[in-house]
Amino acid sequence: MTRTDFDALCAVHPGAVLSGPGELDAWKVGGKMFACFGHTDQRATNDDHVVVRCADTEMAQMLIESGAAGKPAYFRGAWVRLDLPTLDPDEAKHRVAVSYTTIRSGLTKKAQAALPPLPEEC
Repeated sequence: MTRTDFDALCAVHPGAVLSGPGELDAWKVGGKMFACFGHTDQRATNDDHVVVRCADTEMAQMLIESGAAGKPAYFRGAWVRLDLPTLDPDEAKHRVAVSYTTIRSGLTKKAQAALPPLPEEC
C-alpha cells in the first residue's frame, strides 16, 4: 500500500479533507482527525505509516497484541499505527472506514448535519 493509495481510500468519505499548511499531515472530517501521517513539513516523506482510530481501546489493544498494528508514538487509547508497505488493501479500507465513522459519530449533531450524508455502506 502506498501513501497515494491510502489517500485515495480517505478521500472517498463524505466531507473528508486533507489538512492544510501548518497542521499535522492528516485527514479530517468536521475538523477532527481520523488518519494522521505526521507533520506537514515532511508530507513528501510521510509514506511509511499512518495512525488511525479504532472503535474502542479493546480493539486497538487486540490489534497491537496480535501484531496487526503497532502502538503509535504520540497517541493513546483507541489509536493504532499501521505500516503502509505491508498493509493489506482490504484491511486498510476497513480501518479507514472504522476510523472515519468513529470520528464522525463523535461530532456534534450540528457538525454532522453540515456534512454530506453517509453512503449506505458506512
